[in-house]
Amino acid sequence: MMALSASVSMVAAARPCKTVRRTQLRSSHRAVLVAKTIVPVQRRSVTLRAMSGHDEEIAELEEALAAARDRKEKGLPSTKKAASNGAAGDYTGASFNIQTFNAISPVGLEKFPKGKYLVDPSVEVLGNNPMAIMLRSHKLQVAEVEPTVRCIARCGAGTNNIPVDKMTELGIPVFNTPGANANAVKELVICSLLLASRGILEGNNHVNNVINPEEGNDYTKISKRIEADKSKFGGQEILGKTLAVVGLGQIGARVVDAALALGMKVIGYDPALSLEAALMLSPDLKRVDSLSEVFEVADYLTLHVPYIPGVTHHLINEEALKKMKPNVHLMNFARGEIVDGKALMAAFQDGSKTGKYMSDFSCPDLMGHPRHVVLPHLGASTEEAEENSAAMAAETIKSFLETGSIRHSVNFPNVNLPYTKNLGVAARLCIVNKNTPGVLGSIASFLGNRNINILQQLNSSRGDVAYTVVDMQTVPEDPGKLQTDLASIDGIISSRFVSDPFMNDLGKPGTYFQVSWDEALQN
Repeated sequence: MMALSASVSMVAAARPCKTVRRTQLRSSHRAVLVAKTIVPVQRRSVTLRAMSGHDEEIAELEEALAAARDRKEKGLPSTKKAASNGAAGDYTGASFNIQTFNAISPVGLEKFPKGKYLVDPSVEVLGNNPMAIMLRSHKLQVAEVEPTVRCIARCGAGTNNIPVDKMTELGIPVFNTPGANANAVKELVICSLLLASRGILEGNNHVNNVINPEEGNDYTKISKRIEADKSKFGGQEILGKTLAVVGLGQIGARVVDAALALGMKVIGYDPALSLEAALMLSPDLKRVDSLSEVFEVADYLTLHVPYIPGVTHHLINEEALKKMKPNVHLMNFARGEIVDGKALMAAFQDGSKTGKYMSDFSCPDLMGHPRHVVLPHLGASTEEAEENSAAMAAETIKSFLETGSIRHSVNFPNVNLPYTKNLGVAARLCIVNKNTPGVLGSIASFLGNRNINILQQLNSSRGDVAYTVVDMQTVPEDPGKLQTDLASIDGIISSRFVSDPFMNDLGKPGTYFQVSWDEALQN
């Protein structure tokens, strides 16, 4: 183990602090730890031994194998401990710390190897050093995001409960789990189709609240009334009816398939559909190019679009309702703000609309109206959906912390670069910077002036943020100082070294993470 000396200066406990512009984090929260190498050559020799000492490694493995065979022949117990799901074997080093909000499915949490990852809702239990946040519906406040946090993952598709724009400014990628709960939501939509068509809820309420009390809970009388009153709850079949699906993503595409299987005619509208998603759609789906066509032919209309102010706000408004059939049924399990409740109430009251509005969002303008059937927010409330979402979120966090790869991010570009030593990579530097002209050039010049041999480099951007990954052939003599110097470049938000996770100094959880706090972001 290489000898290190460290100078430590503590940052004031109150956060944010306008007097602190840069915080370099090694292992302790709000501490500036600048590691100085006493013998720089030793750091490089560790990498060289790993790549050239094959004979020595083979000899050690052969010796261990011979010892294991000897123990087996003598009937001695194995020295290898059995590892259960989530176990980290004999690892006893530092851990990646994950702070949770809400109850997260154990199936997902088991994706984090015990010992290598510490998962807890308490910042104190995590040593005041959370490195990632994992949540479901908790409305996250900026003050809850510690400066040690590298990423945030939402177990679900929507991220309305996370201040995404602010996290982008702070250089923190926000992940979601697209498709993990899609089947659960699809099933609820199909259920709502039937509930809207057959008077099932009304019939059940009639039995419980009218027939049973009036007949004094007498079984014989109740049986006759149930038969006699069935005519009050006539409905229609969905076979052959037209379902319009607005939004053909993970959920919408599944609804299309299920409705087609039930014998419905299905039309779809999605102007933002990717080519890859389009190729996955059923050939029996009729795609249209305008919402007007959707509104005019739909017997049922289901919404599966994100809420975007100024874009999908009140997508279903007075003008849209006028184009729809009088008995159209609306399903909204996306976001409540997509439907103009005041306009829909007016249509119910003047009799121009006689269908039902099925949703899992209450609406102040429709409160108590019998045609607005409100369900609890059940879309993702299945055991399977919660497990799938938690497992996907955990895998996404692990990939980012251990390799720097980004996938399923709502605010950062997707970057898939698994860390591998096969290319001779000794260190990976992940840089978050503002997407402004000249920053990438400054980074390249900075590294070139320090004789850094770059094996591969990737730069990708999304909106106002850019992400640069640099794979180096050798470990810098002083990685900490390199990060400190790099932070002086205008536009740099954060930087992080990664290497073999849990295997060497750069791969040690919690090390070599530099955050540049801009004063404008600390207000």
